[in-house]
Parts: sequence; C-alpha cells; structure tokens
Amino acid sequence: MKMIRYGELNKEKTGIVIDGIWYDTSAFGEDYNKQFFESDGPARLMEFVQTNKGKLEHIPENSRLGSPFARPSKIVCTGLNFADHAEEMKNPIPTEPIIFMKSTTALWDLTTTSSYPEIPRRQTGKWS
Repeated sequence: MKMIRYGELNKEKTGIVIDGIWYDTSAFGEDYNKQFFESDGPARLMEFVQTNKGKLEHIPENSRLGSPFARPSKIVCTGLNFADHAEEMKNPIPTEPIIFMKSTTALWDLTTTSSYPEIPRRQTGKWS
C-alpha cells in the first residue's frame, strides 16, 4: 500500500495505491501529518482500508498528485542514491549510507515547476 495525497494545491485529499489502482481515503478523516504518524496512523489506515475496501472510491488517474505528507517537521534523506550515484560519479560505494537533511520547503508535488531566483551581479563601488 502506498499513501498519496491528490487534488487541488493546498486542498489535497488522502488516498492510497493498491495494485496500481488509486483509492480515495478522505473518509478516514485524517491527513498524513505528524499526528497521523505519531498515533499509529498507518496501521489504523490499513484497518480502515480493509474494513471499507469495497466502498472506497477510485481516484481519476489524471488527478494531480501532491506532496505525499502534509507539513513534515523534517526531511531526512539518504545520499548518493546510494550505490547508483556513487558508480555514476566513479566513486567507491560507501560502506554506510550518507544521511543529510533538507528544508521542508524543498518538498514539492510532481507537477510544480521550480524557479530559481536571479543571481545578482557583483556590485563594485562605494556603499554608504
């Protein structure tokens, strides 16, 4: 089971993917946020899905997928993708994974285009 969030930006609903089919789980009544994960949410969601499997509505496949988690407190990443990236960079494969963190603002949905700010040119002269 994969958990997804879908729908209009900042109004996402929860869903799951089972055997490639998207199902709406908004009737479960919780978003996939910190409280959800701190209160055994995945197990409770699985129980809800098993109880209501025949009643869950299908999500149209052309629906916008949003960020999979609502308001994460942190993003912990495994670097070097792990072995693939090391090989691509012609580096030895590390014996342990490289762990790093990213700002929560780095989490985007699949359809949002990233924009980069203009880099200011170097200023010369006297600043007063």
